Amino acid sequence: MSNIESIKKQYDDVLEQLSSPELLSNWVRFEELSKEKKHLEKIIAKNDELQDLKNKIEENKEILKAREDGELVSLAETEIKQLEEKVKILEKEFDSLLRGEQEEDRTSDHSAVIVEIRAGAGGNEAALFAGDLFKMYSKYAALNDWKQKTLDSHQIGIGGFKSLCFELQGRDVWQKMQYEGGVHRVQRIPVTEKQGRVHTSTASVAILPKPKETQLKINPADLKFEVSKATGPGGQNVNKRMTAVRVVHLPTGIAVDSHTERNMQQNKENAVSILSAKLFEKQEIEKLDTLSEKRKSQIKGAMRAEKIRTYNFPQDRVTDHRVKKSFHNIEGIMAGDLDPIVEVLDKFL
Repeated sequence: MSNIESIKKQYDDVLEQLSSPELLSNWVRFEELSKEKKHLEKIIAKNDELQDLKNKIEENKEILKAREDGELVSLAETEIKQLEEKVKILEKEFDSLLRGEQEEDRTSDHSAVIVEIRAGAGGNEAALFAGDLFKMYSKYAALNDWKQKTLDSHQIGIGGFKSLCFELQGRDVWQKMQYEGGVHRVQRIPVTEKQGRVHTSTASVAILPKPKETQLKINPADLKFEVSKATGPGGQNVNKRMTAVRVVHLPTGIAVDSHTERNMQQNKENAVSILSAKLFEKQEIEKLDTLSEKRKSQIKGAMRAEKIRTYNFPQDRVTDHRVKKSFHNIEGIMAGDLDPIVEVLDKFL
């Protein structure tokens, strides 16, 4: 097995190169280093998983040596066999990673999506609702064992968000999230309301499939990068270093900002991820004339152009206007229990 310490040193070297401000002017090199970073992270994670299994095997062997409890010894013997089989599988995967072979994506055509939420009408209450939608999707992601990564956010003082953007990755993520694009409306008594009146506020959601490398090629010459000091929540160093990144796609004028992370390299990766998804969405929309009516309606929803759902808290009801159906248990839905809604949408849309 390869010397993992040398791999970790290589990983540290890549991180150091990625942190250089000079890299902003060399997008091709940045992309190469980013790919290398992700590949090395997979190797290190796989090694950690292997070591954890081997440690468990050694713990069970210690139980066998003691031979104090017959039942415990029997369980240890069984677990050793199971763990050794897992080790064999992981060692093959580890060797494949060392050889540079890419793991096959078996999840779906789009195994990752980028979710963009923006507060609409309603002031602070709309920003709070945007935050509630973020929590709802985050809990739904956890229930589905999806990976989640925040790419950018603009938070306000009371805990809400003017806008935020995050990535979800995992099995069936596109199939389950594709119908969430559109305007979401909430009817409830805001925490700031003194007279108990119900207010109506909105937030828009866009679901952008994250393209694979084969689906979208960006010409590095078409990108312009700018750096600035980050603003907003983020700790002591947030305003002291040039970490915020803006990337502009010159042919389309599409611009994306990212300032959430504490280092420029990560913000640049995040900005490019969001930009790629937006360009892919634009490319898909331009193909509308050749697509089926069903796919047209999905893209239309992702364009945030229509009201799709109302969350009525006083009446404990969530209504999806596309299928003209209401669902109760609003607290459960806001806690991530979205499958009943998703199943109906998947059936009728």
